[in-house]
Amino acid sequence: QVLLTESGGGLVQAGGSLRLSCVASEDTGNYYTMNKLAMGWFRQAPGKEREFVAAVNPSGIDTGVVASLKGRFTISRDNSEKTLYLQMNSLRPEDTAVYYCAASVSRNGDYYLATSYDYWGQGTQVTVSS
Repeated sequence: QVLLTESGGGLVQAGGSLRLSCVASEDTGNYYTMNKLAMGWFRQAPGKEREFVAAVNPSGIDTGVVASLKGRFTISRDNSEKTLYLQMNSLRPEDTAVYYCAASVSRNGDYYLATSYDYWGQGTQVTVSS
């Protein structure tokens, strides 16, 4: 079992920045330590489906951000700290959503798909005021 805990959400004015964090913890003896997991961020706005934001491979070398958010959002990870990050800049009211981190044990998954992930955090609320 892998437990994911997000933090860093909150209320921010349009144009501001937030950095989300997601700490991973594993049961003792669990094979799937964080450095073996691909990680991703998704978000879900009220009345909308959960959508892909960004993903990073286990080593942190390869990253991907959905095209509409490129240039504003950056994903990174620190495996020594077992932490995933999402840096969000130039925030807009339409970025308001619950943001979820997720972990995948698959080495060859389609990481933009929610169905590729095996573990999910409970989410952190991000609200951007105009």
